[in-house]
Order: sequence, then structure tokens, then C-alpha cells
Amino acid sequence: MVLINALPLVLAILLIAIYSFDKVIYLIAFFAPLSIPLREIMPGLGFDMYLPTEPLLFGLLILFLLKVIQERKFDKQILLHPISLAVYFNLIWILLTSITSTMPVVSFKFLLMRIWFVVGLYLLTAKLFSEGKNMEKYVWLYVIPLMFVVFYSTYRHLGYGLWNKQAAHFVVTPFYRDHTSYGAVTALYLPFLVMFSLNKTFSTKTRFMAAFALAVVFLGFLLSYSRAAWLSIVVALGVWTFIKLRIRFKPIFIATITVIVLFLTFQTQILMKLEQNSEESSANLMTHISSMSNITTDASNLERINRWSCAIRMFADKPVFGYGPGTYMFKYAPYQLSKDRTIISTNSADGGNAHSEYLGPMAESGLLGLITYLILISVVIYTAVNTYTRLKDYHLRSILLAALAGLVTYYIHGLLNNFLDTDKISIPFWGFTAMIVAIDLISRKKEKEQLEN
Repeated sequence: MVLINALPLVLAILLIAIYSFDKVIYLIAFFAPLSIPLREIMPGLGFDMYLPTEPLLFGLLILFLLKVIQERKFDKQILLHPISLAVYFNLIWILLTSITSTMPVVSFKFLLMRIWFVVGLYLLTAKLFSEGKNMEKYVWLYVIPLMFVVFYSTYRHLGYGLWNKQAAHFVVTPFYRDHTSYGAVTALYLPFLVMFSLNKTFSTKTRFMAAFALAVVFLGFLLSYSRAAWLSIVVALGVWTFIKLRIRFKPIFIATITVIVLFLTFQTQILMKLEQNSEESSANLMTHISSMSNITTDASNLERINRWSCAIRMFADKPVFGYGPGTYMFKYAPYQLSKDRTIISTNSADGGNAHSEYLGPMAESGLLGLITYLILISVVIYTAVNTYTRLKDYHLRSILLAALAGLVTYYIHGLLNNFLDTDKISIPFWGFTAMIVAIDLISRKKEKEQLEN
């Protein structure tokens, strides 16, 4: 009955899509914070999807393919951009490991979802941004409904006590899976809202609205009680500072490698020190922050280590092709050791998957699953920094830096959680990546025009 009632809306959206892809992209961005799982409407189904965004993305993929077949063309600069090539490399490896998967149906479904995210939220969105326009609109279309979710979750939170950390886990449902994905989204958009508030190229009215939105989203960020989100924004602030001060990439790279080497050299001493921390996640902000390094009694931290350990053991068994994309949640249970299990451990990946955008692909698609993802991240960061240094347009520089800072929050968050299989995170993740590609191409075009003149 629900699907029948929704048919007129689906047909209307289909007509819009035929004549204007951009309107559908805007609809997807707007509805993403408000999308809800199908199982919330029809419990007991054997499958699930987010409504209305995922059907829209699938429809957009079909129309895109039909349009390309008919016109036999698409913007070659976008298609052949280094970031696009890195995306294809990752997709090709996901395809190959889907063929070798221990659960092919699950893996090909995962591949299809990744393709419709890439087509709708990266390729078509990069085209939408190709004239240097529509980027702010894309951000605002997500932020406005996100503010509604913040008001909704905060109102629910008040019923349990605003500083009730346990309530943060469920007050965001059904719009967000849990408090960590909610925290990740707020962190992704904070750099843009800070930029909108401080950028004098915007009108006073826009800056005032941005300041208000910043206050609302920051409230959601705090009340998410997501330690991963809090950590990610600190790192993003550091990256923002490095780029603004024009600190060279080479010393940063050397410093990073030095820190990694020191950690590996003194890991035993570091772990012994961490085990002395008995602070558990709490409603007290300072206690909650300090509990991030508690790997002795904090159940959330211990469960992450359990999931990571399972991923590493899975990788050790299948280092080349892995178990197949999307299969971790079905295959990790036998890899749990009794000494690693916690009070929140399950055998069905409840409460999250591998809890890592890095170890998850490694277990599911082998070593190249991790490497192709790292290559994508590296190419995005390199392109953004390189473009920023040569770009003269202050407005585009501001957008570029905000997009990179937002992405960095998720690159860091991905060390502790994984949400790229959801529309909630994929829209900013691929959309911000598309902004970097579009701005890079615009800057190159301007450079070429200047040389010709």
C-alpha cells in the first residue's frame, strides 16, 4: 500500500530526471539526512534500502547509462581526471573480488551500490560543479534538513537529560543508524559552515544564516558523543592550518613517517601506558575524551579492537582477494577469540561492521582493496593541495579548503568507523571529492587562458 501511494511521486521524479539531472541530485542531497530505512516502514523484509534516496540514485544510474549510450559522450576531462582514474581502479578491484567472493550476491549488491554512488554523487555532481557554481547550494541542501535532525534529536535527548550519553545512541533514529554516523556527518559539514560564516565574499545575510547553522550543527556534533568525530575535527583543523600557513608537504610527510616508525618501535611501551587508563566513555565531556585511549575496560574501544582483530585474521587467511566486498559482517564471527569478546560482542555485526574504512576493505578485498582506497585518498589530497597553491580565485580557494577539511574529517573517522555504504556519508564524501575535481579543472582552464592571452 505504501509503495502504491508513492507511485505518483516516483513518476513525477522520473519526469524531472529525464529532463534535468541536476534537480534529482539536489533532491537526493536534500532528502539524505531525512531518509529512513525501508524496514522502518515494512518490518520483516529480507532486504533494506534508504528511502527515498537509494531508489533515486539507482534510477539516476539507469538514466545516466541510457543517456551516455544515446549521446556516446560525457565530459572527458572529468572521466580522465587522476581522481577519476583512482576511483575506477578501486571499482575494478571491487568487481574482481566480487567475482571471487565467498558470497557473490552480497558482493555484487555492494558493487552496484558503490557504482550508483560514484555515478550520481561524483561524476554527475562534478559536471554540475564544472562552471564553478552550485557547490554552495549542494552544501546547503544537506545542511538545512540536517538542522531539522539536530532539533529532532536534541528534543528527544532532552527527555532523557541532555548530557545522557547513552541516549545519544538512539535519539537520532530513524534518520541515522547511530550516534557515530551522525557525528561523522556533522564533522563533515562544520568546515563549510565555518567558511560560510567568515568568508566576506558572502552577503551579511548569508553569513548570519551560516553562523546560526554552525551553532545548530555544532550542538549536534557535541551531543553525538562521537569521540571519532571529535578527534577528526581536531586533525582537520591541523590540516587547515598547515595549508593556510603554506607549510611544505615534504616535512609533514617526513614527520608522519617518523611518528609511525616511533609507534612501531615503542608499541609495547605505548600499549602498557594505554592499559593504565581506566576512564570509560561518559556524559562528562572531558572524561569521555580521555576514555578514547582506554583499551582496558571501555567496552566500545575493546569491541573495536575485537572487530579489527577479526579483520586482520580474515586478511591473513585470504590476503589476495579477501572474502568479498560486503561480506565482513557474515564472515567475521568465527574469527572472534574468546579473550577478545566484550559485553557488546555479537555474531552478526550488530552495532557496526568492521569499524574501519581501511581494515574492512583489506579483509573483504585483500591487500589491493586497502591499497586502492589509500591511492584514492592520496590522489584527492595531492590534487586539493596542489590546486590550492596555484589557484588565484579567493572564493574557489575557500570552497576547496573547506571540502578538503571536510573530507579529512572522514578520512580520520574512517580509522574507527565505516559508513561509506550509506547515502548519509556518501553524499558529502563523493560530493566534496567532485568539488575538488571541478575546481582543479577550472583552475587549469584559467591557467591555459592566461597563457594564450
